[in-house]
Amino acid sequence: MTAYDLAKERFAKEGMDTERAMKKLAEVPISVHCWQGDDVIGLDGGGSLSGGIQTTGNYPGRARNFEELKRDIAKAFSLMPGKLRLNLHASYAVLNGEKVDRNAYRPEHFAPWVEFAKQLGLNGIDFNPTMFSHRMAEGGLTLSSPDEKVRAFWVEHCIACLKIAEYFADEFKTRTLVNIWIPDGLKDVPADRLTPRLRLKDSLDKILSCGYDRSKVEVAVESKVFGIGVESYTVGSNEFYQNYAAKNGICCLLDNGHYHPL
Repeated sequence: MTAYDLAKERFAKEGMDTERAMKKLAEVPISVHCWQGDDVIGLDGGGSLSGGIQTTGNYPGRARNFEELKRDIAKAFSLMPGKLRLNLHASYAVLNGEKVDRNAYRPEHFAPWVEFAKQLGLNGIDFNPTMFSHRMAEGGLTLSSPDEKVRAFWVEHCIACLKIAEYFADEFKTRTLVNIWIPDGLKDVPADRLTPRLRLKDSLDKILSCGYDRSKVEVAVESKVFGIGVESYTVGSNEFYQNYAAKNGICCLLDNGHYHPL
């Protein structure tokens, strides 16, 4: 008798049908991120990683380009059961030498990913703006930056990502989740915790009011207890984002790795 057989018997005593549950689970599409394949380095030439990302971008055997990353993803997905989706960061734009900054990304920069996902028979593509490893994120503040030009750049980037997400939704006839995470915070205890959050709120308000199609795109804000290098103050805290998400009818995404009990 296998461990599953034992569990099946135990659940049956409580009136639960594990076979039925497993069949139902098999119909739920799971979104799998692409960035473990290349240690989050991306394809847009962002260079060395920064902004609270605890990776180096140079682990042995990582994918070095789009073709290698596709092969690694295809192999990994071939070993995974059930329905799958692909989760992309905006830094995985396929630019083919074109000089374009992140606030001007367009759907065509991700068309090769759509073609690839369709070849694999995936259920859809989900998306993340990339607000790290970029010259406009060098100060560690993006949507909450006191510099209006920095804030405006990242607002434009997020709006561009929403338009790209609509393209994904049209291609796959499923809704696309867009998860917004920012590295914003401080290592030292700040005298003012409110003002950065007011700037963040203003930036998010501008992003959500851009006119994106809510029937196609689901927006989430990702909170953290703290990030690497910003241990004393995280602008996008759980308390802030839970209230903001509830008020604006969007999702509040919880990264389990940042909510463990230790």
